[in-house]
Amino acid sequence: MSDIVGANQPLPATAAAAADLSDCEAVILAGGLGTRLRSVLPDRPKPLAIVAGRPFLAWSLDLVAAAGVRRAVICTGYLAQMVEDELGRRHGSLELCYSREETPRGTGGAILDALPHTSSSTILALNGDSLCLADLRTFAAEHRRRSAVASLLLTQVDDCSRYGRVELADDGRVTAFVEKGGEARPGWINAGIYLIQRDALQQWPACDEPVSIERQIFPAWQSQGVLWGHAQSDAPFIDIGTPESLAAAEDFLRHPNHLQRLGIASP
Repeated sequence: MSDIVGANQPLPATAAAAADLSDCEAVILAGGLGTRLRSVLPDRPKPLAIVAGRPFLAWSLDLVAAAGVRRAVICTGYLAQMVEDELGRRHGSLELCYSREETPRGTGGAILDALPHTSSSTILALNGDSLCLADLRTFAAEHRRRSAVASLLLTQVDDCSRYGRVELADDGRVTAFVEKGGEARPGWINAGIYLIQRDALQQWPACDEPVSIERQIFPAWQSQGVLWGHAQSDAPFIDIGTPESLAAAEDFLRHPNHLQRLGIASP
């Protein structure tokens, strides 16, 4: 497909600059072992899986850059040097740096470890093995309007049993996380994109053990009433956590409507 650009090449921003995230830095989680993908991805980390002609993580970097972010910290672990060598120090207008973990730190631990590499008061955090084609500018505007400590981007899927679902109060505060499994039903899921205030992360107790942002940090904030959800019903979502979903990502990223969201004309 001639309109798919090569690895590390930026896609054009399409939204108004006045609503950008230029005052935020991104932290992208890309250090997982990817054990469920070893049969189809034996020698590459998940974020470097080639999808629609490019490393999967490059699509997330495009999304972040198009929203106005100027600097991203990539949290690496498994095959860290390969990630750093392939992605380099720039992705178009986006400056890249790396926070490498020597032992598994968990999703929360990786974000906490990345803080010294950042200086912005608000952190845009993303999972590197999923992609949600959401309006990040609207997400940021709502986070700021609420003066939120932390906001989760939520998207709706037909079957949330694989992911678990997130429940919200009428005012948008997160009231419950329902574990994956159980009845297949539509619902709102955590899309793996967060806006978090730096000072809230800095207040989390230092710990040598792995910390999960999903299982430890978010439930703690939810119980305090300071965790918000921003639901976007029209935000296509894909993850590459299994061989089946990795295969589906190819069609997802070649879908004309999805390409348009990323600023690529369909062939």
